[in-house]
Amino acid sequence: MGHPISRYPVPALADLDDDIRRRILEVQDKAGFVPNVFLALAHRPDEFRAFFAYHDALMDKDGGNLSKADREMIVVATSGANGCLYCVVAHGAVLRIYAKNPRVADQVAVNYRKAEITPRQKAMLAFALKVATDSASL
Repeated sequence: MGHPISRYPVPALADLDDDIRRRILEVQDKAGFVPNVFLALAHRPDEFRAFFAYHDALMDKDGGNLSKADREMIVVATSGANGCLYCVVAHGAVLRIYAKNPRVADQVAVNYRKAEITPRQKAMLAFALKVATDSASL
């Protein structure tokens, strides 16, 4: 048997409120898996909803100067720099879908400077990593 994903109880999908269950299943259909953070947060429905309202406001909005792939790319690059393997894997899977490039997430996580991305995206990631790792110098 594997290790538990959380020290908190992880409810069964059938026991969740309809909106939360629907959200989890939509992600599973889109990404092909359910990120553990969804399941770990589901035991506190109000906090689940608040977390994903914030996530959606940042990551799923239409418009602006960043595409959904750009936003995921920023998360993958900063997660790689911060050593968060879970975030690299989870957001990398979504980046592969949005970017339509199976290699880009791994490249961005390891060294965005050598990745198959545009000069604009490299500049975007250079700024994001500066903010994430050395904001005092800005």
